Amino acid sequence: ATYPEVTVIAGNVATAAATKALFEAGADVVKVGIGPGSICTTRVVAGVGVPQITAIYDCATEAKNHGKTIIADGGIKFSGDIVKALAAGGHAVMLGSLLAGTEESPGLVEMFQGRQYKVYRGMGSLGAMASGSNDRYFQEDKTPKKYVPEGVEGRIDYKGPLQDTIYQLIGGVKSGMGYTGSKDLETLREEAQFTKMSAAGLAESHPHDVQITKESPNYSF
Repeated sequence: ATYPEVTVIAGNVATAAATKALFEAGADVVKVGIGPGSICTTRVVAGVGVPQITAIYDCATEAKNHGKTIIADGGIKFSGDIVKALAAGGHAVMLGSLLAGTEESPGLVEMFQGRQYKVYRGMGSLGAMASGSNDRYFQEDKTPKKYVPEGVEGRIDYKGPLQDTIYQLIGGVKSGMGYTGSKDLETLREEAQFTKMSAAGLAESHPHDVQITKESPNYSF
C-alpha cells in the first residue's frame, strides 16, 4: 500500500456480500446502513435497503471473517439503539438526528409555535444536492428540478449543548451493558442475546397510558 498508515473507511453497504467486496478491495472499516436514517428516503425512492439491525449483524459477521470492523450508520433514535447496534456487531455508531438539534450542529435555529428547533436535512435532500452533494448520488445535472432526491429537509427539537446529549447517550450505553452483564464492549458483542419484538411488545416498551407532563432529557417520541 502507498499509505499503509491511512485507515480506509468505505460504504455504505447493507449486505455481507457487499461488505466482503469492500474488504477484499482494501477497506479497513466498512460503514453499514442503507436508508435507516430519519431524513433518508432511499428505501422508498430507490427500493433498496435492509432493516438496520439485520444489516449490522450480517455485515459484522462477514467483517469478523476478515478480522476487521464495521460502523453502524443510521437509524439511532435512542441510546438503547446504540446498545443494540453494538451488540449486533458494530464497533462504532454514526449519529445524525440525535446530534442535529444540539447547539454545536450547523443547522439554523428556528422558532415554531413557541419552541426552538434546528433545521436538519439529509445529504440526499434537494437543498443539500443544490449545495454540492449531488455527485454523491451520481447526479451530475446542476438543474435543481432534475435532481432525484433521496432525503428530506425538516426541523428537529433544539437540545442545547452537545455535552448534555452525549452524557445521556453514554449513560444509556452503560445501563445497557449493566443489564446484560457486559464488562466491556467485546463481551456485549459476543454474549448479547436478541429476541423478536411484537407490535404489542414495542408499544409497552414506551411510556403508555399517561400524558407526559415533564420532558425527559433522553426520551421523546
